[in-house]
Amino acid sequence: MDIKTADLYDQHGAKLQVLEPILRHYGGRRRFAGRVATLKVHEDNKLVRSILEEEGGGRVLVIDGGGSLRSALVGGNLAKLAAENGWAGIIVYGCIRDSVEIADIPVGVLALATNPVKPAKNGFGEADVPVRFGGVTFTPGAWVYADEDGVVIAAEKLD
Repeated sequence: MDIKTADLYDQHGAKLQVLEPILRHYGGRRRFAGRVATLKVHEDNKLVRSILEEEGGGRVLVIDGGGSLRSALVGGNLAKLAAENGWAGIIVYGCIRDSVEIADIPVGVLALATNPVKPAKNGFGEADVPVRFGGVTFTPGAWVYADEDGVVIAAEKLD
């Protein structure tokens, strides 16, 4: 996929939200795009697994982990699951773990940082709700585009 967020911004700037540069790339794909699916969780990734077990259909899972740096929400097993089930990427407002393993998995993964601590697995959280971080709102069904220059969000698919 040859996504260039700078070109998208030049063509559609007024229609786009631009995520503040707070996340780092960890996945095997640095350029990815897809329809947004959302989760809002806090230091608990049971819902993350259940969503990634679904057919991704090229979607991007956006996880609002509240910016917590105390535990990881995605690890190598979940990144593999995402790739196997056709997810284009995972954007985490929180931490991941198994970063070396994730770097070899063909899925986009963006997160604040890494942390080896595993999360709780209680299943608390909300799916398919608008989530806000980094100066933007991710709405389920919107489109997200990510590359080495940043992340942009559009209400509809861009050409």
